[in-house]
Amino acid sequence: DGERKAPHRLSAVLHQDGLGLAQQPVGEKTNEIPTIQPLLDGLPLAGAVVTADALHTQVETARYLVDEKQADYVFTVKDNQPTLKHDISDLGLEAFPPQHTDTDKGHGRIETRTIWTSTELTDYLTFPYAAQVFRLERHTTDLAGEHPRTEVAYGITSLPPAKADPARLLALNRGHWAIENRLHWVRDVTFDEDRCRARKGAGAHGLASRRNLVIRLFRLARAENIAEALRDCTWNRAQAFRLIGLAPA
Repeated sequence: DGERKAPHRLSAVLHQDGLGLAQQPVGEKTNEIPTIQPLLDGLPLAGAVVTADALHTQVETARYLVDEKQADYVFTVKDNQPTLKHDISDLGLEAFPPQHTDTDKGHGRIETRTIWTSTELTDYLTFPYAAQVFRLERHTTDLAGEHPRTEVAYGITSLPPAKADPARLLALNRGHWAIENRLHWVRDVTFDEDRCRARKGAGAHGLASRRNLVIRLFRLARAENIAEALRDCTWNRAQAFRLIGLAPA
């Protein structure tokens, strides 16, 4: 309405299926950090592994996940935790052979991901329940092997090596991007959410909830392409009714 910021919601998504499990409004005068606990409070997370954007690599969030939710965490470490990032970088893990590498081809590019892990800092770090740290490299080229690009990222986890070897840590880190690829991108592009001008009252939050519900229904129905599934329901009303367990009149 010209006086308020666009509504902002924080989401929790299941890696394996891309299902939106919960969402929580982020206050206009705060950010996502104090919102993550209300978001996760109602979810049964005992025994689960929670990944989160680097913004949530916070001492209190780590304690909350392990102490209160009996879960584990895998966090990315960036410049908002400069000392922690520096400590991991200073290990010089890249001087040794990587412990796991995988390569994928798709979307017009070849991507190779490599990981190094270490337990050397666990007695030194003050970050709660830290059991391992790791260094990731993502190397991408086009399908012709040209235009190379390399990104380096660091991380920390409460999972000890017995529960998460390098291959699993690499998979968990990659799986985190399901929230971008299987939820945010679908809402932004397929549902054109970024251009939605709803601002009054709870309108924007209600629309976001409905979009999440539709995506969840399609995921549970094993739809491979959400845009195609939407078109099918537009032309086939009976299909839309079946998705919500009703028979069309």
